[in-house]
Amino acid sequence: MYASLSDFVAALESAGELTRISRPVDPVLELAALVELESKSRAPSLPSESAQQNDPAFHDRGGKALLFENVVGSSIPVLANAFGSYRRMEMALGCHAEGHTPGGFDAIARKIGALTKPVPPRTLGEAWERGKEFLPLLRIPPRQVKRGACQEVVIEGDAVDLTTLPIPRCWPHDGDYAALGYPPGVNDGIDGLGHPDLTAEDWDARFRGRYTTFAGIHTVHARDADDPRPASHNIGMYRVQLMGKQTVAMHWHMHHDGASHWRSWKALGKPMPVAIVLGGESVLPYAATCPLPPGISELLMAGFLNGARGIPLVPCKTVPLRVPANAEIVIEGWVDPDAGYVGWDPRDPAGGALGKGAVFEGPFGDHTGFYSLPDRYPLVRVTAVTMRRKPVFPFTLVGLPPQEDYYLGKATERVMGALLKVVVHDVHDYDLPMFGAFHNCAVMQIHKHYPMQARRLMHSVWGTGQMAWTKTVFVVDHDVDCHDVGAVMTAAGRYCRPARDLEQVHGPVDILDHAAPYLGTGGKLGFDCTHKLPAEGANGIPVTMGEGPRTVAAAQDAGAHLARVRALPGVIDAAVHALAPGWLLVQADRAEGEPERAGTGRAVRDAVLALDPGDDGVADLPFVVVVGRDAPLEDAVLPFFHWLAHADPGRDMRIVGDRVGFDSTAKSAGDALPGWPVRDWPPVVRYPEALLARVRDA
Repeated sequence: MYASLSDFVAALESAGELTRISRPVDPVLELAALVELESKSRAPSLPSESAQQNDPAFHDRGGKALLFENVVGSSIPVLANAFGSYRRMEMALGCHAEGHTPGGFDAIARKIGALTKPVPPRTLGEAWERGKEFLPLLRIPPRQVKRGACQEVVIEGDAVDLTTLPIPRCWPHDGDYAALGYPPGVNDGIDGLGHPDLTAEDWDARFRGRYTTFAGIHTVHARDADDPRPASHNIGMYRVQLMGKQTVAMHWHMHHDGASHWRSWKALGKPMPVAIVLGGESVLPYAATCPLPPGISELLMAGFLNGARGIPLVPCKTVPLRVPANAEIVIEGWVDPDAGYVGWDPRDPAGGALGKGAVFEGPFGDHTGFYSLPDRYPLVRVTAVTMRRKPVFPFTLVGLPPQEDYYLGKATERVMGALLKVVVHDVHDYDLPMFGAFHNCAVMQIHKHYPMQARRLMHSVWGTGQMAWTKTVFVVDHDVDCHDVGAVMTAAGRYCRPARDLEQVHGPVDILDHAAPYLGTGGKLGFDCTHKLPAEGANGIPVTMGEGPRTVAAAQDAGAHLARVRALPGVIDAAVHALAPGWLLVQADRAEGEPERAGTGRAVRDAVLALDPGDDGVADLPFVVVVGRDAPLEDAVLPFFHWLAHADPGRDMRIVGDRVGFDSTAKSAGDALPGWPVRDWPPVVRYPEALLARVRDA
């Protein structure tokens, strides 16, 4: 919608969506802490009606965009939280009231739906109108240009110094693998790390763990190495850790296209060209994160979202790639092909050496709300940095939701819903709730017509594109608002009998799922929350004649039972959440990094399941979720966030009678079960209270 980041900044400021911060701000933690506080505040203006309907609880969150004009150690300002609200995301994609597609994300989805499911014309005039609908597809390929604003300043070779860029450190343990129990010095002796003008101590204090978080990573498959218009041109959004004056580390998950491209170059033994692009058209950050079908380029999607205007591309200076000409900053380089793959641990005596071309990258405070643990990733040798004369450095902070990525993800939920309905015909509507951090939960709404339709849909979701990584799926009837968390959790309590209506499977999960017993694989769980038909008996439990919704306990009804639960050993508190009648939340005396308390969550879970709410005159509480000390039960999001983040259904779930319990506390090796190991458990990302108090008062 906006041709450059500078244009977007001007539009945000004009709309009252931007705050300029002119005082000096330290890029090491202080800048990110200010963004954290802002992102949790109320947004200055409401979004479209469709956004309000699709997210009734959180549509008014996100604060303002922040422009840091005086970043310590750099002359380049930093833009943060620019896409961190529904209103600003709608502006970026041109679907706000003044844009080319007014009506919010759903309006874009309708356009895509019309293109993916065209209706045959009945008259010549209608045929002409249909033809005009398809014209955007013919106009969206990128345009090749010879010059671009992104190359007004060109720095090459030894003159490159990445420490002059205002790259922030987001969270206290970022880049500090020793703080999480790994041996220090794993990366010692690697060529190109650090800075020749800085001591190791100075580097660690000022530049350790600083990450580029909001760049489009441009790559091509090795088979297209000599093609001036490569069909495989991909834009991903992967984190990039600053490792040295001219060296960064590239972190991409094994299933991402960038990693696939790198493996193709690795097979040839050749370095892979890469361009790390910051800024450009306002649609580019979303296009880079959009889970497109195979064969559909992010550049085509960007052109479509850009009002059917193709993105202009300019040749790089030192690598054979083309990049958005309107970008702010471009970092060019070569990815080392000699690096080994992920899954390397320096504490494993059988793991071998780190090897050539690689670095031990991380940890990093991630969108899961936890630190993603360090691993082996390839090094990038930077050969050039190009930029505008007065560039702006875009930055995004990820951590406990809501953050900026929440609104990018909700745009995907709506925009790509049209394609999901083409692939999975049963879907009437769907929602990715905040507590699921996108890959942990999806709520699907259906018009139910036949037995086990809900379970069919679960398996369709688990086999569709990036939805395949979804850990938990709720299926509700068409008369349940899938965007209302309270309505969904209530439907689960009333219609999902755990012993019969849960569907448990095993398969791939997101690589960041630390609760999974193995890297990238673990348990998945489906909740059939629909009304039951006579033929939907399962696990030896039939649907009884005239079976209707069960009566479940609400918060005001459960006092006597809660008192008994609170009296159990290891229990701190217990509650029935106001949004979730039938769900008993229990806070256990366990937190991360307490191996001496192994088994506490499991013992509390089993003790609670042994109590019958009926003995206290309480209606059903079929779901029991045991969380740790750092999950306040009264919070609208955190108890359910911890439930999904800290539990694997195969290891941590137990069904007793017609109740199910989950041990969703942090775990250590002592919590493992035969065949269900516990991997390294990451800490929650948080700032010291002293830092938050200081930035609040600044």
